[in-house]
Amino acid sequence: MTEKRKNDPPFKLDMGFNEALDRYAQTKPEEITQAPSRNKALVAKMPAKEITPSQGELALEAEKEVEGIGMGVLTDGTPYLNQRGLAALCGVQNAHIGTISSQWGEREQKPRITAIKSILAKSGSSPAAAHIEVRKNGVVHFCYPAEVCLAVLEYYAFDAGANCQPEARDNFRLLAGSKLRELIFSQLGYDPTGRNVDRFKSWHDRIALNYQSAPRGYFHVFNEAHTIIYEMVQAGAKIGDKFVVDISVGQHWSKYWTDHELNTHYGERCTYPHRYPDTHPQAKSNPQESWCYPLASLGAFRTWLQDTYIEGGKFSTYLKGKVSRGELPPSVAQLAIATLVPAQLPAPPR
Repeated sequence: MTEKRKNDPPFKLDMGFNEALDRYAQTKPEEITQAPSRNKALVAKMPAKEITPSQGELALEAEKEVEGIGMGVLTDGTPYLNQRGLAALCGVQNAHIGTISSQWGEREQKPRITAIKSILAKSGSSPAAAHIEVRKNGVVHFCYPAEVCLAVLEYYAFDAGANCQPEARDNFRLLAGSKLRELIFSQLGYDPTGRNVDRFKSWHDRIALNYQSAPRGYFHVFNEAHTIIYEMVQAGAKIGDKFVVDISVGQHWSKYWTDHELNTHYGERCTYPHRYPDTHPQAKSNPQESWCYPLASLGAFRTWLQDTYIEGGKFSTYLKGKVSRGELPPSVAQLAIATLVPAQLPAPPR
């Protein structure tokens, strides 16, 4: 595990790509020399996959652009950068990366291609192409797998002679080994291990225990928080005993209810027995007495949920707390906020 540096700033939900790069630093700059091939710790030890220009039925599993760095994951789990993203990391023009692709299979190899292939060979990889072509909505995407990206990045960092780029050297220091893969997965909220295949199970288990638990004529917050919970799971959050977002919603709504004396408009609220699955430590004190509210106030609740909780900053504050405690990756929080909190349109000119 990488030791956290003393001067590292805390994670922020609006963390940019460059700052994320710095937080994913694997080694100190002085540990990398101008002869990276001798630095065995920098070679990614990942299973080699054959790369050809056209990968049959492969599609884009996930994609995103962060500060001009286009990235994504293919359906076979391969993390990649697009041509513009790789060029930006290397500090060169897009055309240089395109030329690498076009010259990759030539009979007489250019020195640049020979050098990049030599770097790949040291990690046991010999791809037939520099990129993978994937068609989506009639557009061909040129996807450069992470292993190829690192080899190209190392070339422009150390082996390109007068064309070595300081941006490439700086970024290679931060992304050597498996760090580029990890950064792409993190920015996309993607779990390469597949452990989250049943990521909805915890939520479904709670629904099964509570969907009919409120008295007739009342609703409870858990059932009404389904949009937030669903989007959090889709963004990559692990919804379980330590991530119960409906508690946050319920506490804020309860305070709003009492502060605004909504009982005078809709009638009195009451309690119902809320139960947690056996996999949750909260189950030891089942059933939990929770508030439920008159159905007449459901419209007011949904308006409050959207305007006050989600768009009013309470949801973002909740996620920031989870990130600061290490319970949620920043990328997951970013994806959830981007999905649930609409972008603010600029005010019309006067």
